[in-house]
Amino acid sequence: MNPVKVISVTSGKGGVGKTNVSVNLACQLARRGRRVLLMDADLGLANVDIMLGLRPKWNLSHVLEGKCSIDDILVEGPNGISIIPAASGIKKMAELGPDQHASIINALSTLNDDYDVMVVDTAAGISDSVVSFSQASHYVLVVVTDELTSMADAYALIKVMNRDAGIRRFKILRNMVNSHDQARDGFERLNEVAQRFLDVQLEYAGFIPQDRFLNKADAAQKAVSEMYPGSDAALAFRALAENVDKWSLPEGPSGKIEFFVDRMIAEPSQAGAAM
Repeated sequence: MNPVKVISVTSGKGGVGKTNVSVNLACQLARRGRRVLLMDADLGLANVDIMLGLRPKWNLSHVLEGKCSIDDILVEGPNGISIIPAASGIKKMAELGPDQHASIINALSTLNDDYDVMVVDTAAGISDSVVSFSQASHYVLVVVTDELTSMADAYALIKVMNRDAGIRRFKILRNMVNSHDQARDGFERLNEVAQRFLDVQLEYAGFIPQDRFLNKADAAQKAVSEMYPGSDAALAFRALAENVDKWSLPEGPSGKIEFFVDRMIAEPSQAGAAM
């Protein structure tokens, strides 16, 4: 059984397009023939279903309550991706502890279908759930815009994940920028500070440009990759998916809880996360 590549998409603050990145990355990976599972891990303020105009009957809150299995809540999204919806506006879901996050992670091992890639759209900011799901992933993709608050909060997020979860490698995606040069410049500024004060390795994952078609797709509750496949943003997401496809699974034991406990890694000796 093939291992599943798990990518946690996160950000230091809200409003930087994190969920848009998660959805469109999933769509473009599916376009490349990958079997993709997209999990909405913003447990109390879910918005993947809203962004795609979906109305799931069940969500993760019902799984935790024992009302259904995780297979029961799966809904199909664009390009055939499978989506695990979370709850929206349920305070207790936003306040789950590490044990309950682990229960969700372990529940994923009961899924009947096999996947090539799992994209986890975490909550924004620093919380137990963000740390738990990022710690359980092979790769942590941090979405950063050019706003000073986004840069500062991304640095704080990386610092906390490194200190509290031992995560050392982070992929940085620059979003809502106007050019490659602007994207690289922002990455280098963040990387310079991280190298000076933290024991981490930041890697440039690319950029998504400002694009009016993104707003039009959002208004129509569609993924821009589906609605405007030839747009600048969709082409950038396609390039990101090509990049992600090249990320190899890390080797060596990690000692961390991992998604798809029995299925994530084909052999126990290969178990590893990029920590």
